[in-house]
Amino acid sequence: MARRVFFSFHFERDIWRANQVRNSNVVLGTDVAGFFDHSEYEDAKKKGDAAVQRMIDAHLQNTTVTVVLIGNETASRPWVKYEIEKSIARKNGLLGIYIHHLKDQNSYIDTRGHKPTVPSNVEFPAYDWDADVKRFAREIEAAGVRSDRLRA
Repeated sequence: MARRVFFSFHFERDIWRANQVRNSNVVLGTDVAGFFDHSEYEDAKKKGDAAVQRMIDAHLQNTTVTVVLIGNETASRPWVKYEIEKSIARKNGLLGIYIHHLKDQNSYIDTRGHKPTVPSNVEFPAYDWDADVKRFAREIEAAGVRSDRLRA
């Protein structure tokens, strides 16, 4: 069963790494994958926090899985915290993918960051991105099944 996935990550620091995961083509198209382009994010940022919240909320619509791409500073980012909070409220299944070891646009890798904190009753497995798209698809589906159970 195809899942609509929202991707949460530190936009400024990890967009290059996030695109490597996105380009694995496990999900269909960037709009379905919950990615938004840089110009959309920048436009919302210029309009203030309420506009960024509306943009995030709109992209979370009709998703059942939220994949958190975990870089060095992801856990401390206010918008990532907001996206996770909203994902839990809408009963999305969560999945964490560590991406610190992927190269950025300058060919640098980063140090491993902390997994964002979620309530103890929320399942939030995480693993290092290994470019195994079959595993990624299985993990997304497992998160979707968790979401299905929560919504039943």
